[in-house]
Amino acid sequence: MMKTGIMKVAAALAATVAVGVVSAQARDLTVVSWGGNYQDAQREIYFKPFSDKAGAPVLDVTWDGGYGVIAAKMATPPADWDVVQVETEELELGCADGMYEPVDWSALGGEDKFLDAAVNECGVGAIVWTTGLSYDADKLTTAPTSWNDFWDTTKFPGKRGLRRGPKYALEFALMADGVPVEEVYDVLGTPEGVDRAFAKLDEIKSEIVWWEAGAQPIQLLASGEVVMTTAYNGRLAGINKAEGKNFQIVWPGSIYAIDSWVVLKDSPNKEAAFEFIQFASLPENQAKLPEFIAYGLTNKEAGEMLAPEVAAELPTAPANLEEAIALDGDFWVDNIEALNERFNAWLAQ
Repeated sequence: MMKTGIMKVAAALAATVAVGVVSAQARDLTVVSWGGNYQDAQREIYFKPFSDKAGAPVLDVTWDGGYGVIAAKMATPPADWDVVQVETEELELGCADGMYEPVDWSALGGEDKFLDAAVNECGVGAIVWTTGLSYDADKLTTAPTSWNDFWDTTKFPGKRGLRRGPKYALEFALMADGVPVEEVYDVLGTPEGVDRAFAKLDEIKSEIVWWEAGAQPIQLLASGEVVMTTAYNGRLAGINKAEGKNFQIVWPGSIYAIDSWVVLKDSPNKEAAFEFIQFASLPENQAKLPEFIAYGLTNKEAGEMLAPEVAAELPTAPANLEEAIALDGDFWVDNIEALNERFNAWLAQ
């Protein structure tokens, strides 16, 4: 009798586990990106067409970034996300911590099909994007041309928008304080350089409106709440095209970076996840993106498909790179935790 009872319990447990496995496998492929007009574009050229091709739904959701979010998702695997678009330090940290599935580059046509900086053992470069000083050219009779102008509240009175956090804010503060773009990370890599950046931020702290999601600086400019703000170049070009705005970016002193697609470890949709990345990385699909939003492309063939006037608007255009710098991912991997703590303490003062 006891043996029969034990067998029934075991059978029930096995059935419960089986149901759990089936449920996990049955979950729709979930792709996570940055929202706003960028994700609207991705929905048109990646998510919907891939769903139609695969004959299965694709659920797309948004996030605002942060490695802590990834770590929390992976604390109880499998996570409810499959494919995530991540920034440089999230890619590096997650790869080191075993959070992502390794990439089979042969399935993507080989590493040589992509920009060198887009190739990683755990991620596939999706876009090249720039953060820079932006303003509404219909509202400012004199255009700002540098981070000195961003800090000049006499010449340009009004609030300023900055992305909340030390990344970008510290680099731009040093540029405003006279550090040449090519020396920014050398200076920021010293305790004195960090102190110098925070001291510069002190000068305009009361005038800063902090933003987190990529759509927010566009809204701040449109409402007139800020006179200028840091913003992503693609969001600016996208709103100009969609709504006839005249939002401009100052390319000198801007910082460009690559975002990458990753697949979270032990995803129940691992095969479909990598099929999606392969689809989104095809040159004929990537080449459609600048029609919607002006981000640079990571597939070399995709870049060659663009009309010259389209390519000229992208962060990858030679003229736009001249006085810009690449985000130093290694610096932020090593320093993001300590500088986040200091930034949050400074903000709370």
